[in-house]
Amino acid sequence: MKYIDLNCDMGEMPDMLADGGQEALMQHVSSANVACGGHAGDAGTMRRTIEEAMHAKVAIGAHPGYEDRANFGRVTLNLSGEEIAASVHRQLAALDAVAKQCGAVVAHVKPHGALYNQAARNAEIARAIAEGVSRWRKDLVLIGLAGSVMLDEFRSAGFRVAAEAFADRRYEADGSLRSRKFEDALLCEPELAATQALRIVEEGNAIAADGSVVPLCAQTICIHGDTPGAVEIASAVYRRLAGAGVRVRSLGSGK
Repeated sequence: MKYIDLNCDMGEMPDMLADGGQEALMQHVSSANVACGGHAGDAGTMRRTIEEAMHAKVAIGAHPGYEDRANFGRVTLNLSGEEIAASVHRQLAALDAVAKQCGAVVAHVKPHGALYNQAARNAEIARAIAEGVSRWRKDLVLIGLAGSVMLDEFRSAGFRVAAEAFADRRYEADGSLRSRKFEDALLCEPELAATQALRIVEEGNAIAADGSVVPLCAQTICIHGDTPGAVEIASAVYRRLAGAGVRVRSLGSGK
């Protein structure tokens, strides 16, 4: 039997919390990446998301990004390595405080947005992220883009790593994610996202925007919580994988 982790970025959108959308998402994924107050989130959304994850037996992870709420952490900032490390550590400490109050354990860390994309191609930024995490804990998993330099840097820093691919994002031929400035950057059609997810698991690749084949060896697949129709996408991906005999479970020994 094949296994894959399905992760989702959560705690970012108050509307999803209010209307039950995030709780519905939890039924189709195995790991939740919780916004830590940088690009989004606060103590209240962290607590609510952690409690929902615990109820659904979904693994809990930290999702630190650039502390730029106006741009949702999706704009590149010119920060020093020390500034990045300090910011990452500050966000992890905030989530950890809430997690402890809930009796939960944070199992992984996945950077967000522009910070993630920069780290995928910039070793110095990846090292800064690893340094920020190491000031907190080293007994967890760092998630990074499959095939990217960030995984090498995370390993070199002594962390366990998980290579990530995306169900709801289109790729470029070099394995990078297609910029959101392009209209086709997102795969919002549930069945298209499900097809891409299954291809990643079964064939170890995805089809890029130019039609070329992109090798992707991944242990976890992301579905963005803020993608339009995220619940429907997550449901379609989960059902397609289950129908093919692929078991969805977290990177640890959880769901």
